[in-house]
Amino acid sequence: MPQPVSHQFEQLTPDFLMDAVESQGYRCDCRILTLNSYENRVYQVGIEDSEPLIAKFYRPERWSDEQIQEEHDFTRDLAAQELPVVAPLPDGDGETLRHYQGFRFSLSPRRGGYAPELDNLEHLLIIGRLLSRIHSLGASRPFVTRPKLDSRSFGYECVEFISEKFIPIEYRESYQSLTRDLLQMIDERFVRVGAITNIRVHGDCHSGNMLWRDGAPHFVDFDDSRMAPAIQDLWMLLSGSEDQQRRQLDKIFEGYYQFYDFNPAELQLIEPLRTLRMLHYSAWLARRWDDPAFPRTFPWFNSMQYWGEHILELREQMAALQEPALQL
Repeated sequence: MPQPVSHQFEQLTPDFLMDAVESQGYRCDCRILTLNSYENRVYQVGIEDSEPLIAKFYRPERWSDEQIQEEHDFTRDLAAQELPVVAPLPDGDGETLRHYQGFRFSLSPRRGGYAPELDNLEHLLIIGRLLSRIHSLGASRPFVTRPKLDSRSFGYECVEFISEKFIPIEYRESYQSLTRDLLQMIDERFVRVGAITNIRVHGDCHSGNMLWRDGAPHFVDFDDSRMAPAIQDLWMLLSGSEDQQRRQLDKIFEGYYQFYDFNPAELQLIEPLRTLRMLHYSAWLARRWDDPAFPRTFPWFNSMQYWGEHILELREQMAALQEPALQL
């Protein structure tokens, strides 16, 4: 009788991985490299007489089959337009979502590269141009099953979870009071901005999800793709002082306006979206704490020091929300 494991991902032994890939008609050469991924599990798997493949095993119960398929269809549509995205490979029946012994996984080609230099304005010009093409296709139709980025899922639900199950009692009252004010400010900002068009976006467009090669980025990991304002894929490209960020925005939009329009009112959502990301990130760590990879990788989380610093960062965000928004 098999022994129980503490987490489902612990079933992903090298033998299991090779059996899963070989069930799809490939022949592994026993070379397996674990790649940097925590929400899912991603591996580079060597293939005999061929280039290695990237095998991505999806976290059980996070997305439905239909939601994963929408991600796959989006990336394949982008690749069909010759955009530099890494899309999953289809099997002999044209299916991209594969199954093996209770796990869902995909296989993709390996793409090398390094993170783009976001302080390089020419890199930002190219990224802006490519994101505008991604958004142009993303706006052509909506996701049907994938969710929308909003203050309910990225804010209120996260705060409720942390308040009930993770925040130390010493910080609970100040955390709840602070987040209540922050979420009210965020909701008021969205109302003030008015009607915003939500489109299919990458959703997690930071430098770690871009591989720079051949003078352009390859966009990877559309796992967080959802309906959101276009600015969601742009604000994470900004860094430095206000003047530096303004120059970065100008260069991004120099490329962006070549293929897609942009509603300047969305610039007022940069700090609200940044705040929601911070709230969501702490809740993400908390919700995954039963996965042994998380305590090993994030040992500083859920300590008194962490929560004290988190509350301080949220107070700084409250001040940022009160400042005038960046302008082109």
